[in-house]
Amino acid sequence: MVSALVKTFTIAHADDSDEHLAQALVFNAGRMAWRMREAGLQTEQKTSVSDVVTAADRVAEAFVAGVLANVRPEDGILGEEGAARPSTSGRVWVIDPVDGTYNFSTGSDYWCSALALVEGDPDDPSRLIFGAVHRPAMGYTWFGGPEIPTTLDGKAVAGFGSPDSFGHDATNSAPELSGPPCELTCLGGYLHPSDFATPAVCDTWVSVAESFATVRMLGSASVDLGCVSTGQIGCWMQHSVASWDWLPGCALVEGAGGAAERVASGGLEWFVAGSPRAVAQVRRVLREGGAAG
Repeated sequence: MVSALVKTFTIAHADDSDEHLAQALVFNAGRMAWRMREAGLQTEQKTSVSDVVTAADRVAEAFVAGVLANVRPEDGILGEEGAARPSTSGRVWVIDPVDGTYNFSTGSDYWCSALALVEGDPDDPSRLIFGAVHRPAMGYTWFGGPEIPTTLDGKAVAGFGSPDSFGHDATNSAPELSGPPCELTCLGGYLHPSDFATPAVCDTWVSVAESFATVRMLGSASVDLGCVSTGQIGCWMQHSVASWDWLPGCALVEGAGGAAERVASGGLEWFVAGSPRAVAQVRRVLREGGAAG
């Protein structure tokens, strides 16, 4: 089945630009996974009850990797479910076929298919080119990157280009401090239940979270970060994030004029993205301790 779909898609999209190809791939991978879920799926555990995989993850990744092997044969591939190919061009496509698999497996609509294109090592890329994220249940696709203004279904998002881009009161007009501060917005992200029993981790997270108006943990990093780019979540923070969970959404946030950083604190690396003002506040808390202000 997958080989036939790869062949058909390749013929239809052989001449696509990278930008159009990425958006078509996440759209089709997401819809493929959704149809497979509707037909019934078995779920397998990977490292824990909440870290799971389904046949839909593997089929969707095989589809994306197969197409890229045909139309971008010199580019590398890194997929969450094991797809891998070395790069001879210096570029790598990073694939998350179903981000939020636990949600996906339990019937929730809070999941997506995501893709990023980078230059260099995906764990520390020399250049993040763009990210594409499709959320099938809502029917929309985010696309953007540091040099590509982020869009939602082709329409530019409001972004963080000015201090009050999302309708928040601004008291500092410096571009590097644009967007809402912590106390006026929501913190998104995720902690594993075991993190709450690890004081060094939990205390670090609490020191940041207590400065926000509210907190949401919804289970899909790329959807979360897409929501950051559109202002539904003001800032996002999680430690030890895999490349496929970080890069697609990171690109969207940066394409919206937001900030995205990796900050060492408490023996861990924390990944932070959001309004430049909120990220600056979180960085200060992570590096120095104390309440954000």
